[in-house]
Amino acid sequence: MKAIKRFFKGIKKEIKAVRWPDFKTLVKYSCITIVMLVFFGLFFYGLAALFAFLRELFF
Repeated sequence: MKAIKRFFKGIKKEIKAVRWPDFKTLVKYSCITIVMLVFFGLFFYGLAALFAFLRELFF
């Protein structure tokens, strides 16, 4: 039982030590993440469309 209590005390201590981002930083990184997701989604969609076109062309 002591080990479980000590474990949760350690978690509480670690959570207090976390440096949480401010709102401006959070928005900045969220926008970058969304832009990158859209970019790579379109990139891989383009690759799939290209390979499908080439497959139709040669087979």
